[in-house]
Amino acid sequence: MASWAASSGDLIVDRRFDFFEGVAGSGGPGGAGALLAEALGRTPGWAAGWYRLGEWHEASGAPEAACDAWEKAMAADPSDMLGAGLKRDLARKVPMVEAMPAAFVEALFDQYAEKFDTALVDKLGYRAPWLLRDALGGRRFAQAMDLGCGTGLAGEVFRASTGWLEGCDLSAAMLGQAQAKGIYDRLEKADLAELQIGARYDLILAADVFVYLGALERIVAWCAGSLTPDGVLAFTVEAGSEPLVLRESRRFAHSRGYLEGVLAAAGFTELTVTEATIRKDRGADIRGFVVVAGGLNLQRDRQGDGEDVALA
Repeated sequence: MASWAASSGDLIVDRRFDFFEGVAGSGGPGGAGALLAEALGRTPGWAAGWYRLGEWHEASGAPEAACDAWEKAMAADPSDMLGAGLKRDLARKVPMVEAMPAAFVEALFDQYAEKFDTALVDKLGYRAPWLLRDALGGRRFAQAMDLGCGTGLAGEVFRASTGWLEGCDLSAAMLGQAQAKGIYDRLEKADLAELQIGARYDLILAADVFVYLGALERIVAWCAGSLTPDGVLAFTVEAGSEPLVLRESRRFAHSRGYLEGVLAAAGFTELTVTEATIRKDRGADIRGFVVVAGGLNLQRDRQGDGEDVALA
């Protein structure tokens, strides 16, 4: 049985968990947490139970106890499908993870795939693909890659301006929605943190995707290595005042300075960064950066002899 499953696999523990939920839901005595912790001693490998105990401690104003429970959830499920590490970091305000767990992201988007387009565009005012299209000024591209393509919202916007459009995503359910639209020439299930350099593209898109990756050094290096000499990387991120910060939404925000540094280190010499509202969250506008990076050919041909000498 999966450690994140709804049942512990032990009838006694499940009954005590149900009792705990009843007491916690009615604002009952603080001993409910101790009762659940005692029960979890019978099934220490049940991540969902520890995660829920962490939530209860957090709501009760006991952040250290919550963090302890979330760490037990992570020990029970190292893939961290429930995102316990993110909750721990938010509670301690000291980030220890630099990316969202792949299992957490996959489960999250598998769950929302069928209603994703409506929720994102109609309810949250999602604008990233259209902002990127405008930032690129109507330019056409022969080969394009849509990173974290999801259900294909960016693909719909860019299909007419690309000769070949490829997409990849971690969520099989999201890819199923994209496949049904019939707009991609190729789709692949892939973890962006594990991509290997292979094909070359004139355009790499990442619309509202890097907010789930956190540290961008590796993915930006992959993009630089996967672009043609005159290729362009275009992406959106949430705007932050610190280089990298995990927000209560469990998405990452990045500062302009951090983005400029990472892109320069990867060899991009031409950069446009525009601030814009990229979506809404709980009724509030989310400010972000619309980034277009290119100029790799200038870095690769730094000797001026026309020979590709890209930095390792």
